[in-house]
Amino acid sequence: MAGASDNGGWPPDGGSSGGLPDLPEEWGVIVIPDDLSELSDEVEAVRAELHLSPPAGRLQRFLRRPAIRWARKAGTLMLRAPALIISMAILVTVASLFASTWPGPSREPATQRTAGSTPAPVKALPALELIDADGKVVPVNGQLPVVILLIDGCDCDALIADTVGAVKPDIAVLAVSRSTPSVPASPGQAATARAPRYDGKNVRYLRDPTGSLREQLGLTTQDGTAAAILVTSTGDILRKIPHVVSVNTLRPDLERL
Repeated sequence: MAGASDNGGWPPDGGSSGGLPDLPEEWGVIVIPDDLSELSDEVEAVRAELHLSPPAGRLQRFLRRPAIRWARKAGTLMLRAPALIISMAILVTVASLFASTWPGPSREPATQRTAGSTPAPVKALPALELIDADGKVVPVNGQLPVVILLIDGCDCDALIADTVGAVKPDIAVLAVSRSTPSVPASPGQAATARAPRYDGKNVRYLRDPTGSLREQLGLTTQDGTAAAILVTSTGDILRKIPHVVSVNTLRPDLERL
């Protein structure tokens, strides 16, 4: 262990310590150099141990000002915003792809229409083929415009005659029923029924054995009266009248037809 004599003769020249305590022995030998720059290594080591930093320079002091620090924070946020937007776009895209490929709930099959259900409204005349008095196939939309009278179970001779008299010469009249067409019995009268009258107008009797026209047009109810369908020159149904007793019911629509 070092004594007072090992520390450069403390007190100097063997004098009195003046009441000052001796240096701790654990400090060991203390040497004070003549040139203090020789202690620079020890100073750096002590600063590193105490986490001391050298005095700030002019640039560092400038960067530490509140306004500069606020500007730096704003710049950092401006740089982070585009990155955040791009990240959100990528997440949304991935989520959309995931949702599109994810199997959804199974759909119930469409319910087929039964005989008791209400048919959807028809806006155009169906392209059906009926049978005339000679057994020939006749397209129901072969001559347009046309007035079609469904006469099943109806004593409609007067209505048919009045309808033929009320229509314009370019409008055809068809009398349709499930049974054999009720044209006049004699050949001469039958030919007259198929040939145009002096005013160019006539009626044609057709047979619909399966009742397809009634079913597709939703006119299945029969009550002893006729049903009428008025069809324009383009094949569109102008009006459907389920119960017709007099031609006066048809006159307003015949003017538009």
